[in-house]
Amino acid sequence: MHAWQLLFTNLAALYHQLYYTDRRMECGHAPASLTIDEADAAKRDRPNKHFKSSEVVRDIIIGMSDGLTVPFALAAGLSGTSAGSFIVVAAGLAEVAAGSIAMGLGGYLAGKSDVDHYKSERKLEMEDIQFVPDIVAEEGAAILANLGLQPDEYNPVIRSLMKRPSDWLEFMMRFQLGLEKPDPRRALKSAATIAISYVIGGLVPLMPYILTSNVQSALYLSVGITVCALFIFGLCKGIFTGTNAIKSAFQTVVVGVLASAAAFALARAIQVLEHRHGH
Repeated sequence: MHAWQLLFTNLAALYHQLYYTDRRMECGHAPASLTIDEADAAKRDRPNKHFKSSEVVRDIIIGMSDGLTVPFALAAGLSGTSAGSFIVVAAGLAEVAAGSIAMGLGGYLAGKSDVDHYKSERKLEMEDIQFVPDIVAEEGAAILANLGLQPDEYNPVIRSLMKRPSDWLEFMMRFQLGLEKPDPRRALKSAATIAISYVIGGLVPLMPYILTSNVQSALYLSVGITVCALFIFGLCKGIFTGTNAIKSAFQTVVVGVLASAAAFALARAIQVLEHRHGH
């Protein structure tokens, strides 16, 4: 067996031994040793519950949460003044446009920063492998030792990796620095996802103002629709992120309501001060 195969065989055995021993302890069974074949068979039978599109979900959450909250607070604040429905809609749409561009740009810069950071760290690590291989070998050995491998198990792996600089580089990037190679198209995807999510979320609280000219009626409808949208969004966010869905839904609603209430109260206070100053 090659050293590289030996590494992952031992890592798999260690992981399955720890995981299934813990599971048996939780179920009240005495801990028992599992062979690699038994662990592999158990893994095949165990459903994979990991969600693989976490980055997309994160971008949707960022865009949608801000899109639902910020225009909602703006519309509620303007409703607290003597502004007409047209002004609320115009200001709201302007905010949605500006906000989606700003949020999308932020997502793009964040994605581009991840790519640049990975390239920079990869270059530095490659230089270390070329000029101070002994130090990098010691770091690699320490990583494997921390995973429970013995010197007679990880030394052949390190010697094998030292003969293959590209594999050695990937190993150190992943297990020492904790960096995965980012998708080069990630920045554009993130920008588009965040911006579109912001626009969709931002149009929800503005729809009542578009459909009716009565500002107060539109405000009540906007509150009801947006609270429902925030609750559903928080519920979905909790389901996809694996957290308590009901708790996530209520937290999302509370944040949105507090933001809009603060904007509405501030607008009312400014209107009262202006009225007193006028007299």
